[in-house]
Amino acid sequence: MTYLILPFLQVNVAEKIKSAPDNSYQTGVLIGSFLPFVLLVGVAYWMYYRAKKRSEKE
Repeated sequence: MTYLILPFLQVNVAEKIKSAPDNSYQTGVLIGSFLPFVLLVGVAYWMYYRAKKRSEKE
């Protein structure tokens, strides 16, 4: 199933920046490319913190 979805998720950031109309679009593309990574790191840290807190109770 992932082989069907994966091509849609791949974004060519360099191509988008080359065809950007102005610098604000470039900033938006940069933020949009890093946002999923930052959210995943945040969720992973939250899960680690909850698991650590739970193990300290026991």
